Amino acid sequence: MRSWLTNIQWCPGCWDTLIIMALKNAFKELEIPSHQRVVVSGVGCSGKASQYVDGYAAETLHGRALPFATGVKMAKPDSTVVIMWGDGDGYGIGMGHFIHSCRRNLDMVYLVFNNENYALTTGQASPTTPIGAKTKTTPEWNTVEPFNPLELAKNAGCQFVRTADSIKFQELKEIIKEAIQHKGFSLVDIHQACPSFKRW
Repeated sequence: MRSWLTNIQWCPGCWDTLIIMALKNAFKELEIPSHQRVVVSGVGCSGKASQYVDGYAAETLHGRALPFATGVKMAKPDSTVVIMWGDGDGYGIGMGHFIHSCRRNLDMVYLVFNNENYALTTGQASPTTPIGAKTKTTPEWNTVEPFNPLELAKNAGCQFVRTADSIKFQELKEIIKEAIQHKGFSLVDIHQACPSFKRW
């Protein structure tokens, strides 16, 4: 059987693989069997993530992973539901679903692969792109202030809000474990590099 690492669909040096390994290790250490796991992803670099985790999975429409996951959780309340989205997918087109998921507080884990740009479409500015960053859509510099998803989540009622860095693997894995064990909606905003398109 070939290792999943031999068929990676991301750019060399992408940190998405670290996030996936942290999640897989969290599942293993918490002894959550594959038939009780549901991993839902959207569109973007993170959209492929659900393909690399054993268990039930769905790669959904752009910006629609949270409503899909909500339906899964309501139909299968005993399952461990993890949503894997990028900052463009989740904080851009999926913003309305994000706010209302925080309000509803269903027991799901929301992992955001935050590389501060739309990397799959080759580096446009996203809702978290910092001021001054040069991207394909801001070739001189970004003039739009990035919003703070952590504060927004708290204001919308999310009771588990954490930041993590994908390069700090052990810490990331422990935060994901805490998020899975938390009873309610959990946001983990994961900073990551983008070696192909992030130049700041």
